[in-house]
Amino acid sequence: MRNVRQVLKQLRGERNRTQKELSRFDDAIAAFEKLVGNNPGPGRPRKPRRTLSAGARKKISQAQKARWAKLRREKAAKG
Repeated sequence: MRNVRQVLKQLRGERNRTQKELSRFDDAIAAFEKLVGNNPGPGRPRKPRRTLSAGARKKISQAQKARWAKLRREKAAKG
């Protein structure tokens, strides 16, 4: 009978340990669900991307090239 009682005690201990571990998993899952709650999932459609006209792309390109040229001139004046 002694062995049976030891086995029963061990099983109860394992059961308690497993319940604590499940509780930790539940807490971790709840934390992740809070993080994912506001993000669109794979089932939610995304907003369509806007496309720029060729003229708009050209204006942006020219403006950026002007900024780079200005930076190069400033560096040359300092150096």
